[in-house]
Amino acid sequence: MNTTPISYSDDQAAAHDSVADMLRSAGIDLEDSLLMPPRDNTDQVMAVTGKAGSGKTLLLAELYKALEGAGVEVVSGDYESKKRKDKRTLAILAPTNKAASVLRLRGVPATTIHRILYTPVYDPEYERIAEWLAGNGERPEIEGLTEISLDRAFGFYQNNKSIPGALAAAGLRGSDFITGWKRREEPLDIGFVDEASMLDDKQFEDLKEIFPTLLLFGDPAQLAPVNQSGTMVFEKLPEKRVLSLNRIHRQDADNPILDLAHALADPALGFEQFERMIEEAAAKDDRVVWGQRVEVDLMARSPVLVWRNATRIRLINAFRAVHGAPEDALLAGEPLICDGIELPLKHRKKRLDLEARGLIKGAQVIFLGEGRKPGFSRLHVMGAEDPQVSAASIVKIEKPDEEEPFIPFAARMGATFLHGAAVTIHKAQGSQWENVQVFAPDLYAAARMGRSEAGQPLWKRLAYVAITRAQERLIWVVRNRLAKPGGPLVVDDLRSAAPAPLTLDAPEPEDFL
Repeated sequence: MNTTPISYSDDQAAAHDSVADMLRSAGIDLEDSLLMPPRDNTDQVMAVTGKAGSGKTLLLAELYKALEGAGVEVVSGDYESKKRKDKRTLAILAPTNKAASVLRLRGVPATTIHRILYTPVYDPEYERIAEWLAGNGERPEIEGLTEISLDRAFGFYQNNKSIPGALAAAGLRGSDFITGWKRREEPLDIGFVDEASMLDDKQFEDLKEIFPTLLLFGDPAQLAPVNQSGTMVFEKLPEKRVLSLNRIHRQDADNPILDLAHALADPALGFEQFERMIEEAAAKDDRVVWGQRVEVDLMARSPVLVWRNATRIRLINAFRAVHGAPEDALLAGEPLICDGIELPLKHRKKRLDLEARGLIKGAQVIFLGEGRKPGFSRLHVMGAEDPQVSAASIVKIEKPDEEEPFIPFAARMGATFLHGAAVTIHKAQGSQWENVQVFAPDLYAAARMGRSEAGQPLWKRLAYVAITRAQERLIWVVRNRLAKPGGPLVVDDLRSAAPAPLTLDAPEPEDFL
């Protein structure tokens, strides 16, 4: 096909052509950039699988560009223009904020699955601005907004394609123009899902109900979701619907982190031999570090990856101790992990609002300080498109050898959080960090236990997932020691990173209680 980039490998080109055939049967011809109205009888699912470095993300990005070039409208999580019968749409999804942000950094407009399942309800006055920005209406006249403000919104949207961001640039707050959230009632069109190894059966069924044409991208070497019996959703598809990619050596040449990850596929490789490989790689390349201690300064933004909960709890308490954190309060800059939302059914609307703002289970959050009312926290949601929120919070600090967690402060109900200085490798799936510390003694313990998952030693799956979370540098920590911090925790960079109108002025206590 003439749309196939010359940088494609043979298996990428073959996968591209197979996906193009699927799209053609759904009424989208990428070769001739022809679009036909959606077909009612279309119901097809395909998967592209491959290990780290096989080029899944490159293929996803190129397919997105081809669809957009053909006139397909990309549906984001922040606003969806009025439906037309002939409109063709694409939504690019990931299970977590962090996974979506990894794609956005590569120029792919991804959002979370949850943000697509639930759509914002806009105030009618400001919906006119949104339609105008999306190219579906005339420039509006809005009382209280100057022409300069509208010009500012338009200029922002041209560069960022974010309706909330554009309205914020006009001087509005999120609570001005988003009045609530609702479950999506009508199906969409085409869905791309990254990190599909994280999907459970229920999420997969939900996505198939929404997207008649669904393309999954996943890594079969990762860990299957809990309660999935070691099986990933794309492994249940017919063989002809699964397109497999191999590692592209010319693109990832001289990458010691990927070399180590792929070495784990050798059935004869034992844990001690693998550690020798890491030590040798560290001697040759500073992207791999043979660590004698956990670097505490990295833990505030990049959690230590562990296997055992007991290790996680010990590291968290050590992190708080060296920073002098009091037992009855959090310090600004402490990392948290969202553990869900505790709200009764009658507060379903409030739950949707919190989740739509990025506070979904597993979200990585930085504590900025206490809110204006007791039990409220000001938070920065890592990887979220509008990262700063204020929410009723229940923070739980687990203690070694104690069954019940210590709760430094809590609202009566709201988003619940665990400390995030260390996380399990299972919870780290879908996320990536520039620097990743892996606590090797835990993986050694898994190797000693001899456990397997889906026919492979568990320690190898754990090591593979942990190693491939590192974007730039892997630190393999071999001793149970913690470095001293180089300075206090900081948050100034986060406060300046987000547009002010959408940050700390988010809906306050009465909206979430």
